[in-house]
Amino acid sequence: MKNHVLPRLDKHIKLHNYLLKHCRLSKGEIWTDKTSGHKIGCLDAADTSEIKKLMSKKKAALAVHDPPYNLVMFEIHEVKSFIEWCRKWITNTQFALSENSSLYVWLGADQNNGYQPLPDFMLMMRDFPFQTRSFITMRNQRGYGTQNNWMAVRQELLYYSKGRPVFNIKAEYTDIPKILRGYYKEVSGNVTENLERSKSENIRAGNVWVDIQQVFYRMEENVNGCYAQKPLKSAERIILASSNENDIIIDFFCHSGSTLIASELNKRRCYTIDADPLYCEIAIRRLEHYRKTRETGWQNSNPFEEEIMNDKNLKSLLNY
Repeated sequence: MKNHVLPRLDKHIKLHNYLLKHCRLSKGEIWTDKTSGHKIGCLDAADTSEIKKLMSKKKAALAVHDPPYNLVMFEIHEVKSFIEWCRKWITNTQFALSENSSLYVWLGADQNNGYQPLPDFMLMMRDFPFQTRSFITMRNQRGYGTQNNWMAVRQELLYYSKGRPVFNIKAEYTDIPKILRGYYKEVSGNVTENLERSKSENIRAGNVWVDIQQVFYRMEENVNGCYAQKPLKSAERIILASSNENDIIIDFFCHSGSTLIASELNKRRCYTIDADPLYCEIAIRRLEHYRKTRETGWQNSNPFEEEIMNDKNLKSLLNY
């Protein structure tokens, strides 16, 4: 088994900067996929002119955003400035979405700092014409904490909508079989219990997702160097529920490219961006890698393996 691991690229700045020479995009540029029509742009989510350039007068049916929580281009920001920055890209998201569309935002809640930035973000969203739909929790298999507090194992996902967007209920069903009986209800004069009324033998995910595996190094979809990578299964669930085939999906914080790959797998077009050329390159390579190998990631290898093996300086940086 290969063991070509990359450290977190947002932490190893020297390695990050060295790899930039292998990126095909510079700031302001957009790569267009000739096969499926995906777009990957090295653009600023808060810049309206750049989002207009990305969309080219088209509108998206779904936005899935995973912003860096209180981190903007590797700089730690106070909550106030973070929310001001969020206001800009939410405004641009509103512009990019169609009249009937959905918005999902992954956001952190620091239990050691007033649960920020989640509460202030939710208050800010009241200033926009989005309808609140659901507050979803995804449970991690691993967490953090001390012996004096509950272990933190949740990730928060906010679901908003505009107009009357599609919601494909079949996408909500999990692989978990129903085993509990109960909840009796009268239907057409007959008393029935929940299994009799059910449209599936499996349970619905609801707004607490416990069936999705957190990404770790033994999984095929793992992308070394990327931090807090969202599982493909979570991206696919959102995309299948809140869009149809051939719809445009937008993601303003590309990172490892999970929304891009989930869109490719499910016949959607993804317009995604990142302000960092390195993550744009990783996303492009991940798509190319999938089409070549049908693998969704590199497990415990990495997107720059070939360059590293042929560059003594890179090997030295990584202690290979």
